Amino acid sequence: MVNGVLRMVSVLVDADGCPVVDLTITVAKSYNLKVTLLCDTAHYMQRDGADTIMVSQGADAVDFVLVNRVQKGDIVVTQDYGLAAMVLAKRGYAIDQNGRWYTSENIDQLLDSRHMSKKIRQAGGRLKGPKKRQKEDDEKFEKSFNKLCEFATNN
Repeated sequence: MVNGVLRMVSVLVDADGCPVVDLTITVAKSYNLKVTLLCDTAHYMQRDGADTIMVSQGADAVDFVLVNRVQKGDIVVTQDYGLAAMVLAKRGYAIDQNGRWYTSENIDQLLDSRHMSKKIRQAGGRLKGPKKRQKEDDEKFEKSFNKLCEFATNN
């Protein structure tokens, strides 16, 4: 409730390279949640059942527009730990494409891991990339995202 008005939970998707856009829209629709896709001009997409906000290309441009739109209780789908940390600071909920919820209990470790990986790459080291996405990954996301939608709409 904001200023005495009941506010609906919104779902914002960091859509650049997000493999679960369609699945997010399908699940959110079952909870009657508004979905907004945010992408830059190099990754523009449009989907039935979602609004799209296109942002000029630039480092973290989509992230800053998204975090400025998120409100307490909103859900953000992102694989970006930095963006997730900003969402949590605004008292929103964040989930990655594999169904992991970002929380105050795990975000610091994830940010530390990202920092260490960056240092290794800057020193010329190589890290193994993510494994190929499987059907089970989508199923895991769907199950976890359903739980998060349920949680967010009841809080």
